[in-house]
Amino acid sequence: MNRLHVVRASGLYLALCLVSALMLLPFAWVVFGSFKTQGEFTANPGGWLPESFANLQNFVVLFTEEAFGGFLVNSIIVSAVTVLANVLFCSMAGYALAKLPFRGRGLLMGCVLVAMTVPYVALFVPQFLITVQLGLVNTLAGIIAPMLVMPLGVFIMRQFALSIPDELLEAARIDGAGEFGIFFRIFLPLLGPAIATVSIFTFLASWNFFLWPLVVAQTEDVFTLPVGLAIASQQANTTAYGLLLAGAIVVLLPVLILFLFLQRYFIQGIATAGLK
Repeated sequence: MNRLHVVRASGLYLALCLVSALMLLPFAWVVFGSFKTQGEFTANPGGWLPESFANLQNFVVLFTEEAFGGFLVNSIIVSAVTVLANVLFCSMAGYALAKLPFRGRGLLMGCVLVAMTVPYVALFVPQFLITVQLGLVNTLAGIIAPMLVMPLGVFIMRQFALSIPDELLEAARIDGAGEFGIFFRIFLPLLGPAIATVSIFTFLASWNFFLWPLVVAQTEDVFTLPVGLAIASQQANTTAYGLLLAGAIVVLLPVLILFLFLQRYFIQGIATAGLK
């Protein structure tokens, strides 16, 4: 039995290693490609290894480009506001849907679930028309507005809120605390795993968002990092693939760093949301 267990465990680990290697291949190709020159891509488009890993020209061009700093600042502003807004508004919605009895609560939760299933492209045209009518085209506010409250964030917060004992909130009400006091002083501090989960999801969505900023932003000073890199990499009717891949690494690093710091809370938040 022990030998059979060892064989099964070895087979499982081998399969997991193979799957992990397959998932990491695209990332490895991006890293290797960021060190290549345009001539290397032209001569051997499918090649993996660059001629030299000491070639940092793509990164030098990227960070010395005047517009790159503006793209980076715009992306940081969009992502920071989106994360903070979703943490606040989604936690408020989750608190109301989980802990406050009111007529139509089930219907509202059903609307949240339906909103999670609607493809984004189905909402793209109405959102753009509303943005035009509000005069928010070519502004960071116009880029941020559709992402201020994400249905997935409301769902995660509501599911985690169900795990908080009602007796704790009732004791605060008996002591004379109001709903806002209960929310900010008792409920919100208990949402650590849910906050980490929502923060990662919303940061990932806003940081990597391409289509909506591409349409809303009309001038270079409003471009976010993905849009700016895509446009800046177009040189003389050709794509500067090395520059584009170097930019992809820069875009990827903040997401990886955030996940590494919050992964423990992220996993806990996902597990809690799935149990309720």
